[in-house]
Amino acid sequence: MSVRSPAPGGLELVRALVNTLDVETGADSLDTPENRARFGLARDAVPDARELRESLRVVLLAHAGHPPHRAVTPLGELLAAAPLVVTVDDADGSAALAPVREGLLAARVAAAVAEALVAGTWSRLKACEAVDCLWAYYDRSPAGRGRWCSMQVCGARAKMRRYRAKEA
Repeated sequence: MSVRSPAPGGLELVRALVNTLDVETGADSLDTPENRARFGLARDAVPDARELRESLRVVLLAHAGHPPHRAVTPLGELLAAAPLVVTVDDADGSAALAPVREGLLAARVAAAVAEALVAGTWSRLKACEAVDCLWAYYDRSPAGRGRWCSMQVCGARAKMRRYRAKEA
């Protein structure tokens, strides 16, 4: 698990949601009232949030060229049920997509994905290749080919495993 700078715009919501589960330890921050409040979740909405989180993780793994970590509900199906509306600020004429109903996490994620698609940043939100990590990170590498959340931790471990396998 790595501490990196936040993802741009609404992608930070997506990155933060995916990272509510520490795959290595199994700790799920959605188990605490404080962290549920961070996402505007009632206790009964947690199973849906977890399903959304894992569907997002599969897509972020695909962004980095990695296979899914497990079978999940396709993200498109989950976001199809998230109604959005175009909002326009009359003062400056700016427009954005926003959830029809506030508090619906899937709709907030859908709006963030739409914003990122327009900005061209969606495919740079990725999940770490390390199977004991799978942490979401925003790939700021010039070529956009990052594979690990941190070269100092997950990248170094992978390189060391490859080196030891060659030596054996």
